[in-house]
Amino acid sequence: MIIKLLVVGPLASNCYIVGDEATNEGVIVDPADEAEIILQSVAEFGLTIRSIILTHGHPDHIAALKEVKEATGAEIAVHTGDSEYHRQQALALTFGFHCPSPPPPDRLLKDGDSLDIGELHFKVIHTPGHTPGGICLLGHGVLFSGDTLFNCGIGRYDLPGGDYAQLMNSLQATLMALPDETIVYPGHGPKTTIGAERRDNPFLNM
Repeated sequence: MIIKLLVVGPLASNCYIVGDEATNEGVIVDPADEAEIILQSVAEFGLTIRSIILTHGHPDHIAALKEVKEATGAEIAVHTGDSEYHRQQALALTFGFHCPSPPPPDRLLKDGDSLDIGELHFKVIHTPGHTPGGICLLGHGVLFSGDTLFNCGIGRYDLPGGDYAQLMNSLQATLMALPDETIVYPGHGPKTTIGAERRDNPFLNM
């Protein structure tokens, strides 16, 4: 399995290129910004991008969505709770940058859906709290956690649509039930593991 991390944009957002080496099929998780860098990396791996998956709809995770969609023709997949991401220009200005008006989604996801990349299969886990439609992707021993869980941190819940109680339930009841060895690839910052977060994350040990 190919997992390529790209740190892009003014808020240092993590974009992931995930590919199946057997079929050369791939997906882009959170095309946050700097489309040219994302597309160059896709070309270097020789991948055909089938899906563009949004862990949530905040502008700092979708600023390159329009260009990447146009270049790849891939479907845009997002949870139904965040399907109105293309209306969040005001929030982009709050973050201090311009987000080109993105196209609407092609596929609306729900909890338990499967996302298939060649011979790779990832389960959609609905983890509301940072946003109503926040998701994580779980498969092959790794978790793409978006802005739900970070290395020794958790997502903000003070933005529109955020909910502290929902976020803590997503973390404690759902993500902390995963095996300790699960590798976590977050929306910002370095990777971690479920075990490390269970042990060291101050927000989960209050």
